Amino acid sequence: MANRVLKFLNINSVLYNYQFGFRRNYSTTLALIDVTEDVYDLLDNKEYVLGIYLELKKAFDTVDHSISLRKLNNYGIRGIVRDWFASYLSNR
Repeated sequence: MANRVLKFLNINSVLYNYQFGFRRNYSTTLALIDVTEDVYDLLDNKEYVLGIYLELKKAFDTVDHSISLRKLNNYGIRGIVRDWFASYLSNR
């Protein structure tokens, strides 16, 4: 299911270009390289740089499932597939 949904999202250009998690050819290493290049560019231009990094534990557990299901619908994931996600998320 994950592969099918990711394929759909990629074909329809739904994902943000800087979404590195859970995507083929997008790794944490690539994310770090991208951030490092941005920092060096700003420093080379004598600009200030500030980084704030957060670790969210159990982030999935805090997400309102109805919001997630609405987002799936907005992204074009509807019908049987959306119902499958709704069933999976119920009573969790």
